[in-house]
Amino acid sequence: MHNQLTENDIKRMKEEIEHRKLVVRKEALEAVKEARAQGDLSENFEYYAAKREKNRNESRIRFLERMIKTAEIIPEDSKEDEVGVNNTVELLFEEDQTVEKIKIVTTMRGNSLEGLVSTESPIGKALLGHKTGDRVYVEVNGSYGYYVVIRSIEKTVDDGSDKIRSF
Repeated sequence: MHNQLTENDIKRMKEEIEHRKLVVRKEALEAVKEARAQGDLSENFEYYAAKREKNRNESRIRFLERMIKTAEIIPEDSKEDEVGVNNTVELLFEEDQTVEKIKIVTTMRGNSLEGLVSTESPIGKALLGHKTGDRVYVEVNGSYGYYVVIRSIEKTVDDGSDKIRSF
């Protein structure tokens, strides 16, 4: 599996890995050591909680490293009049005549509840490279799809406010 990431995504993920290895790991190991020193481990809730947090941190580090290792680097820039990564797009959904604004982002920043749509989602794939005024067919699966009309494209940049997803 290859996930699409920008250079900026990878940079932010490497920074998180570094922080987790140098700061969080040290704190988690210290918490486990302190909880272990409290005696009987069979009824030591603090010990199990500390171990769980240590393991969660190590799991996150492995997850981020795997995402970087399997990444397909995509460019952040697009032509001035085309939909690309980090652009905010206003869409008219023909089916019910509703208008929505979405921001096209990479998989690691996708969060449809906040209007952040991944480049690998059906609508993200369909919109890339299209221009204002284009009528675009979004194929959800082999038997269902819908049309949207691009009303406007706002060139935005990754300012770091879109959080890297957890697991």
